[in-house]
Parts: sequence; C-alpha cells; structure tokens
Amino acid sequence: MSQPVAPATGSGRIRTPLPFPTAAKPAVADPQLRANLHRATRTIRAKRARVVDEVPDWEALRAAGAAIKADVQRRLPELLEQFEASVTAAGATVHWARDAAEACRIVVALTRAVGADEVVKVKSMATQEIELNEALEAAGIAAYETDLAELIVQLGEDTPSHILVPAIHYNRAQIREIFQRRMPDVPGDLSDEPAALAEAARAHLRRRFLSARVAVSGANFAVADTGTLVVVESEGNGRMCLTLPETLISVVGVEKLLPTFTDLEVFLQLLPRSSTGERMNPYTSMWTGVTPGDGPQDVHVVLVDNGRSAVLADPVGRPALSCIRCSACLNVCPVYERAGGHAYGSVYPGPIGAILSPQLTGVADNASLPYASTLCGACYDVCPVKINIPEILVHLRQQSPHPPAEWAAMGVLSWVMRSPRRWAAALRLARAGARPLGAYRMRRTGARTLRRLPWPGSAWTRSRDLPLPGPQTFREWWGKQ
Repeated sequence: MSQPVAPATGSGRIRTPLPFPTAAKPAVADPQLRANLHRATRTIRAKRARVVDEVPDWEALRAAGAAIKADVQRRLPELLEQFEASVTAAGATVHWARDAAEACRIVVALTRAVGADEVVKVKSMATQEIELNEALEAAGIAAYETDLAELIVQLGEDTPSHILVPAIHYNRAQIREIFQRRMPDVPGDLSDEPAALAEAARAHLRRRFLSARVAVSGANFAVADTGTLVVVESEGNGRMCLTLPETLISVVGVEKLLPTFTDLEVFLQLLPRSSTGERMNPYTSMWTGVTPGDGPQDVHVVLVDNGRSAVLADPVGRPALSCIRCSACLNVCPVYERAGGHAYGSVYPGPIGAILSPQLTGVADNASLPYASTLCGACYDVCPVKINIPEILVHLRQQSPHPPAEWAAMGVLSWVMRSPRRWAAALRLARAGARPLGAYRMRRTGARTLRRLPWPGSAWTRSRDLPLPGPQTFREWWGKQ
C-alpha cells in the first residue's frame, strides 16, 4: 500500500491569492458584501455563544477535540492503514491520491466505468480544493452541486466566499435572476421570496437526484476502526446523494480521520455549535461500506494528500490539519468581515485559509495570506479544536520571502529591543527627532500622524497612517503617577 506523499511545492490547485498590501490590509469589499457579512456573522456569533454557554464542559470538549486530532497526526500512517482495512472489509474500495490531478483522474475513471455522464455532489471543500468540477467538465461529465448555496454559486459561475454560507455575497434579487437565467425548469413568475426560491431549487434538484447514477461526496469525519464516513448538513440534499445513486465516490482529505467511533461523541458536539450555532445538525449521515440491498452498492473512498504530508512534517504548522471546517474563525475575524472570502484567492478563506493554503501549496505561492490578520487572537478563542492560528501565522510570516533590506532592518530592531536600556534610549532618540514634525502635524491636521511616506514606507501609508512617537512613553507616564 502506498502512503501519501507530499507533492512538490505549488503542485496543489488552491487558487493563488490576490495580493494584500505589505502590512496585510486587504482591499475593501463592496458595501453589499460587507453588510451581508456583518449581518450574517453577527447572527451566527450570537447563536454560537448561546448554545456554547449551555455546555458546562465546553472547554473540556475543546481540549478533548484538540487531543484527539493531535493523536491522529502522530499516528496518521497507522490510522490510514487501519481505515483502509476497515473500509475494504465492509465491501468498499479505497483509492490513494498523492495530489489533485491524481484524485481527479480517479473520480473521472470511476464515473466513466459505470457509463455515467453526470454526477450529483454533496457540498465538499476537498472537491473544491482539487477543482474536481472543472476536471469532470473537461472529461465531458456534468457535475451538479446540490447544496442550495453551492448551487447558486455554481449557476452564477462564481466561487464560494464563506466555508459555511458560500453564497453570502448574493441578495434575493440576484439569486432569482440567476435561477431565471440558468435554471431551465424554473417558473416564469418566480418571486424573490426565500420560500419561492427554495421551492424552485428543490424541484430542480429532485429531478437530478432521481436520475443520477453517481454521487460524489466529501466527509466531515472518517473513522479508522470502523471505516465509517460521516457527513453533517442542514438541507437533506446530502442524504439524497448518499442513498439514491448506485455509485458513491467520497473524496476525503487524509486529515479527516478519527481513531474510534466513540470520538464522534466529542466532534458531533463541537462542530454544529461552532458552525451553525445549533445543538446538532438536522442531518447527520453515516455509512460504512456496502449494505446489500440498501443504498449505493458500488462505494469508493478516495484518500487525498495534496500537500498534507508537507504540513504534517512541520511541528508548528501541523495543527492546521486539525481544522473541522466549522468557519467559527471567519465569523469573528475583523479582516474577513471587511474583505470577504474572495479577497483571499483561496478555497479556504479567513484565518484558517491564511494558515492552511500557504502550507498546502507553498508559502512562496501564498506569501500575502499570513499577513491577512490583525493577530488579535479571536480566531484562537473560538476554534473548537484550539488551533493557535496567530502562532502559526507568525511562523509562516517568517518563512515568507523578504527583501534583504527588510531582514537587515528587523535584525537591528531585534538587537535594540532585546535590551531594555537600548530600547529606552532608542525611544528617547525617536521622540527627540520627531518632536518638531509632530508639532507641525498637530498644527496642520490635529493628529501626530503621517499620511504619506516615500518608497519603501509608501507600502505602509498607502493602507494606513503612520503614527509619530508620542511625547512620553507609558513607563514615563506611570512613573509620574
């Protein structure tokens, strides 16, 4: 059995991000997107806070989830072999994919083998990461998203902007226009009422479900000791895909493993509360191999590496593989709320994308993402598996390409700041040098800030003002009190 092998740097298919300015302030999102993000994230945050407060041992659950995931990372090769044996014993077939291209080839070959020219899909970040829809289309196979938000994004020829609510950047009128333009069986008098839009999508998808011979899913969790796969969702479309077609192909990142079935007790409490602010998901589907006469009779699991082995090899960045795709970090991130998911240029947006995408495809190919953060730590506080995202961001920033002049400047600063005496002297010198300029700016603008600097300082002032040293330090002020 071949073990996962890390692809060469940059060999994955996660899209290259749009460049943030040097100090990590992204371009401002359009007003509608910002309003949608603010409203949705505020609502989800409030719901999450209520249901988390109901759990007296929430912090113990977080610690348990983090410990289980750390154990998986320590024993991943062993657990992968155990999972393959369990799945095979249950009548399914396991395939190993080193990278995105190999995973796509496997899915295309399996679909062609049964003579199908279309598949229905359960919402899956892994299939977005490997660009499976594009690969299927190139092979003449139509892929139909069945999650409502993913369907909207697909019909609009767009990309998702949020892990949990991919179509958050659309309003009702835009969704109706997309349905009328791209959905041939939509009523001519379709209104933009949510119930009407949902009913139009339901009728459209029902016909897809009843005719599809092949379904493609991801998995929220894969249990090593039983070979069980788990998908949680809110609409029931996943349940239809997982039960009606004859052939089921599940594309699963190798990090999704859990050692035992009892570990689900922890994660099925953590995930719904952290993602949708619910006590449990409306639909939690589990399947283990093939059950004669019940559900798909041709079941395949494609285990995908696509850079995960490289992440596993980094002891500081490795905890990023613990992510359970809940999106809690997006919902509290001030950068994400202002910029939106598309600004990250990655399948994985927000704080988790800022640490996961650079590691999967190479820091050099995603050099701006580790700077897409204020390092405020809100993401760490809400992460259900306690991923220290700020720590990993700082770690990745050190790996990003830097000009020699920047390294030299940081070396000097490091030397100065290592000594309290040198640091105090530098502050006194900076205040003395900036005193005339600060007084001038106060008279002109009422603020001790600079609006513009020449290059290379312009990389900073193009996104923010530069504050001048204050008239006294905190220590000096404190000493006088």
